[in-house]
Amino acid sequence: MLGARRFPWAWLCRGAEQGRSRQYRAALCAELKQPLAIAEVNPRPLRPHEVRVDVHFCGVNFADLLVCRGQYQERPHLPFTPGMEFSGIVLETGGAASTVKEGDRVIGVSGFCAMAEECITDQKTLWKIPERVSLREAAVLPVSYGTAILALEHRACTQPGETVLVTAAAGATGLAVIDVATNVLQAKVIAAAGSEPKCQLAMQRGAQSSVNYSQGSLKEAVRKLVGSSGVDVVIDTVGGDVFLEALRSLAWEGRIVVVGFAAGTIASVPANLLLLKNVSAMGLYWGRYRVHNFPLVSKTLALALEYCQQGRIQPHVGAVFKLEEVNDAFLHVAQRRSTGKVLISLK
Repeated sequence: MLGARRFPWAWLCRGAEQGRSRQYRAALCAELKQPLAIAEVNPRPLRPHEVRVDVHFCGVNFADLLVCRGQYQERPHLPFTPGMEFSGIVLETGGAASTVKEGDRVIGVSGFCAMAEECITDQKTLWKIPERVSLREAAVLPVSYGTAILALEHRACTQPGETVLVTAAAGATGLAVIDVATNVLQAKVIAAAGSEPKCQLAMQRGAQSSVNYSQGSLKEAVRKLVGSSGVDVVIDTVGGDVFLEALRSLAWEGRIVVVGFAAGTIASVPANLLLLKNVSAMGLYWGRYRVHNFPLVSKTLALALEYCQQGRIQPHVGAVFKLEEVNDAFLHVAQRRSTGKVLISLK
């Protein structure tokens, strides 16, 4: 039973201990750096605190691409199914599960197993979706908005009226940062992206100004917008030279939060820059919070659902693919064609 110990739903058992007779489909990574296959999967019985969910939408994140290439921090045993976040309807609950019931609409986070028609996860990793929030928009919330809220509120301690610079602003996380910073925290946002259409989208989604960093120096463009004082907060998902220019754009006691390295280059931090302006450089690895501070993750996702229910945030879906189009969805994300969240629809 290869990998059964690490995966919450062990279709790897191939017919052993079937609690349900109906099979379901799942995306399967059987070999790293190769296209995914669609496999027929045998369900297994639930453990006491587990819940079986009928998955309607699964988010596609850059981490899914990396884990299928063997380039992510976590390396699940082959074969495995990608997918870290999902929305759906509860099908069945284990004997000790009490937080949700059959028929509840939920969002969930999982350790790479959600890109399937059914998903089994612990009850504590599920949150009920409020009535006014659709399954489609709810599926955008866990990773992108969970990251945005943690980065802005918990790490950077962003205050009303402060100026926030966000890189890769038209991506799923970038748009979530714009949404939360502008509409929840009442901050001013400068959106930095690599093309004019992406800058325009960021402006439409709430940014006060934008910078196309494919056209020249990010630092100089930011200086023209805010003067020599700089920006208070940077949320960077790009890395490389963009990170370094963003770091140099910080104001006195500014904060930069490293969220990812979409450019593929990890920059070294010049420590003298931290000293000269008393700035802070910090990281945010969303997945690690699930291990070290799960109550904080739970709080941020509850907040995201509340903000969405209140109409304070509006998650943006960039593209939706069917399960059998999963490789097209991965290519869409890999080639930076996507703006906003890319979803897999299982219905």
